[in-house]
Amino acid sequence: MEETLKVLNWMVEDGVVIGYAIGGAVAAIYYLEPFDTLDLDIFVQVETSENVLAMLAPIYDYLIERGYQSQNEFINIEGFPVQFLPTFNRLTDEAVEQAQTIKYANVTTRIMRPEHLVAIMLDTGRLKDYLRINMFLEQSAINTQLLNAVLTQHGLLEKWKENEHKFRL
Repeated sequence: MEETLKVLNWMVEDGVVIGYAIGGAVAAIYYLEPFDTLDLDIFVQVETSENVLAMLAPIYDYLIERGYQSQNEFINIEGFPVQFLPTFNRLTDEAVEQAQTIKYANVTTRIMRPEHLVAIMLDTGRLKDYLRINMFLEQSAINTQLLNAVLTQHGLLEKWKENEHKFRL
């Protein structure tokens, strides 16, 4: 994954994306006990466009010009299937902007904070998201004060209270 992260950093340096952060299952694994996942979800901030596919076109063009292959919604970068997800609301924008900078092997990268991951999972509301929220709670991987602040700021506190029984086993 080290080489994949280097390519992501080049994309920022070359102005293909404004910013990025690792999200999804790989980000969750950073804070939790490991579990299986098939891909690397990268949330990107890009120049706005009315067409979501057009928003991602510069990313795919950049990578294909460098010999990387796309397959369905993924592009294989140095052996890892990567799915690029444009930030789609204020919560995901904030998650990328406030992502923490970490070192993976010898590469600096950005990863969403656990409180933003949980808020995004709550907002998405899939069964697997609630199961992961439960993992964050069981493993004490979130700061509840920070989580409450994020949920309040993004209008998700009521949804948390309504669904809490689903992820507090």
